[in-house]
Amino acid sequence: MSSDFETYEQDFGTLTAEITSRIGKIPKLGGDEKKNMVVNVEKQLEEARELLEQMDLEVREIPVQSRGMHSTRLKSYKQELEKLEKDFKRSRIAYSDEVRDELLGDDGNSSASQRAHLLDNAEKLERSSRRLEAGYQIAVETEQVGQEILENLHHDREKIQRSRDRLRETDANLGKSSRILTGMLRSVSLKGLPCSYVKNSTKERMQAVFDTRIIQNRILMFILGVIILFTVVLAIYFSVRGL
Repeated sequence: MSSDFETYEQDFGTLTAEITSRIGKIPKLGGDEKKNMVVNVEKQLEEARELLEQMDLEVREIPVQSRGMHSTRLKSYKQELEKLEKDFKRSRIAYSDEVRDELLGDDGNSSASQRAHLLDNAEKLERSSRRLEAGYQIAVETEQVGQEILENLHHDREKIQRSRDRLRETDANLGKSSRILTGMLRSVSLKGLPCSYVKNSTKERMQAVFDTRIIQNRILMFILGVIILFTVVLAIYFSVRGL
């Protein structure tokens, strides 16, 4: 990866040297010759930006422990390109003494303030452009954050909805179990009633039957208690498992 970075680095150095040379020639030119030179420099600046993008991609692929040095060099190249772009903007509206005299004649001195004013306006436009670009970047990042928040809220809503459905299902199961148990208890109570109405010939037999019924009822109540506990445990298990 570092070998590719160094290759891009060499290409960038050669290209910026050519750009610097051509920027210095622009104020000395006029007419179509100047326009052609401006077009060529614009193409070379675009090539330099692409080289920086390639270097940036290469830096991201470099291991973290070796990335610091390359990141510093890339940052300096970006600053160098920004300076070239500023020099290029100034050179487009600047003229050498010979060209200025040819275009303005005796009014060359009086145009100095106009050129300074144009340069000042160009710098203001550049600052405004940078602020707009920064604002646009902030807007994009804010939109991305908002999108992520909406997605998280959507996932949370689905989880809450599933939990609510599970709770409703558990409540329905508990209600059904409660009705079944109530019916079973009612049946047991009805079965226990004849004990008080049985008429036997002897008091001892009557007492024995009564005691037997009591024991049966206790056993049934114990079994019902076990069933209730088992049903509640199952309901809680399926509710937790569904979450």
